[in-house]
Formats: sequence, C-alpha cells, structure tokens
Amino acid sequence: MGKVHIEINGQKLEAEVGSMIIEVADNADIYIPRFCYHKKLSVAANCRMCMVDVASLPKAVPACATPVAEGMVINTKSDRAIEAQKSVMEFLLINHPLDCPVCDQGGECELQDLSVGYGEDVSRFTEGKRVVKDKNLGPLIATDMTRCIHCTRCVRFGQEIIGIREMGATGRGEHVEIGTFIESTLESEISANIIDLCPVGALTAKPSRFKARAWELQQTTSIAPHDCLGSNVYVHHRRGEIIRVVPRENEDINEVWLSDRDRFSYQALTEGERLLKPRIKNNGKWQETDWQTALNLVVKEMKRIIGGTEGKEFGALLGNNVTTEESYLTQKLIRGAGCNNIDFRMRRRDFSGDGRGSVRSGFNFPLAELDNMDATLLVAADLRHEQPLSAIRVRRSTGFGSAMAINPFDGEYNFRLDEELQPKPEMLAQEYAAVLVAADAKRPDILSAEAKEWLSGIKAEEVHHRIASNLIESENACIVVGVYVQEHPQAEVINWISESLANVTGAKWGYMTQGGNSAGNKIAGAVPSQSAAGGKAIKGKNAKQMIKDGLKGYLLVNCEPDVESVWSKEALTNLEKAECVIALTSYVDGRVSEYADVMLPIAGCYETSGTYINVEGKWQSFTAAVKAPDEARPGWKVLRVLGNLLDLKGFEYESSKQVIDELREVFDAVSDRRNARKVPPALGKVSDKDVTRESLGLYMVDPMVRRAKALQQTPKASTHPISISRVKTS
Repeated sequence: MGKVHIEINGQKLEAEVGSMIIEVADNADIYIPRFCYHKKLSVAANCRMCMVDVASLPKAVPACATPVAEGMVINTKSDRAIEAQKSVMEFLLINHPLDCPVCDQGGECELQDLSVGYGEDVSRFTEGKRVVKDKNLGPLIATDMTRCIHCTRCVRFGQEIIGIREMGATGRGEHVEIGTFIESTLESEISANIIDLCPVGALTAKPSRFKARAWELQQTTSIAPHDCLGSNVYVHHRRGEIIRVVPRENEDINEVWLSDRDRFSYQALTEGERLLKPRIKNNGKWQETDWQTALNLVVKEMKRIIGGTEGKEFGALLGNNVTTEESYLTQKLIRGAGCNNIDFRMRRRDFSGDGRGSVRSGFNFPLAELDNMDATLLVAADLRHEQPLSAIRVRRSTGFGSAMAINPFDGEYNFRLDEELQPKPEMLAQEYAAVLVAADAKRPDILSAEAKEWLSGIKAEEVHHRIASNLIESENACIVVGVYVQEHPQAEVINWISESLANVTGAKWGYMTQGGNSAGNKIAGAVPSQSAAGGKAIKGKNAKQMIKDGLKGYLLVNCEPDVESVWSKEALTNLEKAECVIALTSYVDGRVSEYADVMLPIAGCYETSGTYINVEGKWQSFTAAVKAPDEARPGWKVLRVLGNLLDLKGFEYESSKQVIDELREVFDAVSDRRNARKVPPALGKVSDKDVTRESLGLYMVDPMVRRAKALQQTPKASTHPISISRVKTS
C-alpha cells in the first residue's frame, strides 16, 4: 500500500493509506482518549470520545473512524477537539453511578481517568439516573450493568474474536442493555477476556471481587503452565497472596488474550487444600514431620529399591507442567542413582518412535503464522479445547483462507470448515494416508520408493484429492496435528504421514502437545530413550510399562497418574500395590494421599522460578511472584537436596538459572534436532477398543486446574467433547 504524509499536533508523520487517525497517533505515541476503540476489534465509533480537530473539516470527527489523507493536519488538543470530548464525557456521566469507592475497577478505570481531564465537577443533569438489572454470566464474570457505557467491546469480541455471539444489545437510546440474548452463562473457553476489554466496572472478575484495590497490587511477569502455547501473563499479588492473573501482551504467542483456564487456575494455589509440611505414612496414617526426616526416608527407600533391583523396579513419572529445571534435575537424579525408568508421557500409547534421538518441540513454524494461512488442515485437532488461543488464529485465517479437518470425533469449531472427514478412530491413519496418496498423484517425484510401496494399498477418493489440491495450490498452507494424535495407538504413523504430506505439498506442519511443558520435558531428557538434549542413554521403561506392569517404587513429580494417565485404573492399582511411592506435590487432597507413602510439599507454578519451552521451541523463563506457603519449597530445590543426600555429583546449584544454563549449553551444542524418519513405520491394525476412551477434559489437564473452584463450576467442566470416540464397544 502507498504512503501519505500528515501532521498531528505539529508532528509530521508518514502513514499507510487507509489507516485511521487513531492508529497513526498510537504508533507515534500521541494519546487520543477512547472507550469503544480497541486495536484488535472492528471500529464501532459509538462512544465518540476520540473526537479530533481536522483542519479541512467543519467539525470534530472521530479519530477511530476517519482515515488519513495526504496533507491532513490534525489537532487533538485544540479548543474544538477538547470541547467535543468534554461534551461526550458529560453524556457518559449522566447515568453512570457514583460508586467508585466500591467498584473493583476503581484505580484502573478508563472512565475514571478520563473524567479527571474531561469531566466537570458539577452535573447539569438533575433527573433520576437509570438502573439496569445485573446479568448472571456464570462463575467467572461479575456484572454491574448500571455502570455500562455501551462501548460494545464485549459484543464485538464475541462476534469477531470468539466467533460466538454470546453477548448483544437490546433496546434503544438510554434503554440499551448489554447481556446475553437468552439468559444463560457464558460458555466460551476464552470468555473472561471481556473483563480486560471493559473500560469501566461493568464486567469484573468474580473470583477476585472485592479482594484488593488496584493500587495495592504488585505485578510479576510469568508464563501460563496449562497448554503448549506458553501464554505470557502478569500475576497480581498483595501481601504474598495471588489476587488475579491477567494477560501480558505478546503478539507472537497470545497477542493480548488469555484463556479462562490460564486466567483462573491460580485459585488452586490460594484456595486449594495445600500440602504445607512434609508427611510420612505410618501404619496407614499420615504424620507431619520435618524436611530432614522425610528426605532421609526418601533417600533410604530409593537406595533400597534401586540397589536391590538394579534400578529395574523404580521409576519416575512427571507432570506435563513441571518446569524444565525440575524435569532436568529429575532425570539427572534418577539416572545418577542407577535407574533409567523416567517418563512424562502418561497419555501416550505409541512408543515406537523412541530412540530416534529427536528432540523436536512440536511445531516447525511460528504460531503467529497460523493467522496468515491460505489453507489449514487440522488432523484430530480440537483446538478450542486443547489450546483455545490457537483456535482464534485459525479462525482469523478463514476470513480469506480455508480450513479443513480430519477428525474422528465431533469437534467444536468457531470457524467454518471447507472440508471435513470423520473416520472411525481406528481408521484415522488410513483416511489420512489417502490424502498423501492424492498429493503423491499430483507431485509424484518427492516420496521415496519405500513410502510409495507403503501407500500402495490405499485408495484416494474425490474428497482426499480436494484436500491435497488445496494444500498444494495455496501459497501459505499448514498441517496442525492435534493432541489426540499423540494419544492414538498409531501416533508415529500419523506423524510420519504429516511430515511426508508437508514435504509433498510444500506445507508447514507441527503437532500440539499435552500440558504446558511437554517440549521442555523432552529436551530435559525426561524420557527413557534419551538424556538431555537428545543425548544417548541406557534405555529404561516408558510410562506405559511403568504404569501397566507395576514397579516397587515410584517418584511422582507434580502429577497424579490415577487421573492423568490413559491407563488410570492400572495406575491406581499398581500405585497402591507399590512398596514406596514418593510424591512431590502441592496438594494434600486427591487419591495421591491414599497411595503415597511420603509427600513432599513443593511450590506451585507462580511460587517458583523456572522455564517453560513452548510448542514452537521458545524458552521462556520466569521468577516467583509470591513465596510458597509454610514449609513448601520449589521443586528444583527439593531435587537438588536429594541429589546431595544421594552423594551424586553435579548438584551444587544455587539458583534455577544455573540449572537451565547448564541444560541450554548442552542443547545449543546439538545440531540435528529434527531427526526425520525416512522409512515409514508399520501401519498395523488398530481395534476400536484400543482407541475408545474418556476425555481428560478442558479443566482436568493437571492438578492445578482440577482444583480451581471457579473453573470447575463452568459448563465446560462437566461437558467436554474433546477426543471422545464415536465408536461404541460392547
């Protein structure tokens, strides 16, 4: 696009043709007051607070809806602009209640701030103010709709960003009311972003309501731990207590948004049943003890079981949201003690790819590029319930491009699909392979002879050819493989098809992973087939073998296998049978207290420093926002002390930064991180019994989310379609 030259408040600027005045002003750090305008939403121009004076026009105009033109001279501080803005402010304050002292938005309210500069100390309005009945939007969002100024940001967010028209306006003039069309709670998994969008106190966070004033809060940057995107957040806290979590802008990852799961999970740390002191089970009853006694017992039991069984009957299982430092130290501890059984992949069924040395993160292209794809193929991916913010990006791309899906379940989409296939779960790999056959027919010189032979018995139909053609003909195309695939018995086959299809069509590809730090766990070496950064290791038992076959001893690091594993029943049975189960956990409730023998209290994600590595391979470190309660300690410190007590070398760390620096040094020395499979894996046969299972659930993915009270009260907590097979078995 071309450029135009304009002037704002005497400052000469160059701007893109078609840009609005307010956009150019923001880029030049020239402030223009506004209420309805938001850079991520369409222009509504209904508040009129952004009125500016343009020299060539007879009256003030809204900066958000006025495009720039060559030679335009703009003044945001002239008498005409100020008079227009003051008139707008007077109208806004006519019906607004004077309840700033009891409003949660007080101290950070846009209306409050602007009224100081543009409001009057005396109102000319003498009639009675209107009163609007509050709406029940669910357990996450509190409403005081009398404060609403009808900016419609919340309405436009639902229509344009989520793709679900949950909020709307009824009535005319001062009788307009914002609410749901049918009285019901909001059901979107990112609905609470309207709290941030609301410029007044009409929509506030219900879990943190009346807990603190804005000026009392301290702010610490951190990373959300519940999905593989690694959303950036601010943790707001007061006197050592977390009050709320809000989004931190990062255009490459979460833009300005945050999923409800990441926003409200902190409740588990403040209101959950926390483990405050080490506990030892004595004759079936728990007894609190000191750290030294508990650690000595752990070391004694580890030496007894590992030494007595040559390390074959002891193993470590980790959660998907442990920090990379904790994961690295766990594998270093276990291997140093003479055991090689360690894994975090409790929801994986196919381990045939282990031992290839790959430490790939999942995506081989930036997440932000999902916005600009001309064609996107989703393979068993229910993004709204796996990584809610990635669904926003795919939806945005469908404004000009296309989305296609091969899903063995009924997914919830907030965007249109141009092609959709719903094979039975046991036929997912074969149906997907037919797309590769169709692509090979159009570009026959790319696949190897082994691959062509592998595909020889598979036939492509018209729909497969349409999908392949769309990928080939699109300038920007990608294949997104969902979390369900990594839990499928033919995960390696499906991943190989994805990589091959990407090579043939020229598309980019990547697979989503479970939890907040699966990529970090893999790089740290928390798998039985390789050590840190893909190094060689003596092969041990994987998660399936440890859980289904049973061991004499387990070390559980921030995980609950009886809930998180796809073999939950076997996990519960074998954990109860084990001679010693050592649990590093933040919570005292749940079945862990039933099968564990030692419970060591560790800090939650916002109470410790650490690093998460997201699905595209970004290393994001963070510091503790608050101190862990009572005697709980950061997990990396507990593991470091255990290493010292076991007389292992290399456990002289004084900070988590030293731990991650050591791993980073090893990782940076590795050149090949994407060890592609040249020979296709065996297709094999899968029965419907192998793939039919219950969903883990949007709000069941880790111990922290499962204990967030507000999230557990939402409709999504009880009804959840992700990855549920449509096949019925007798």
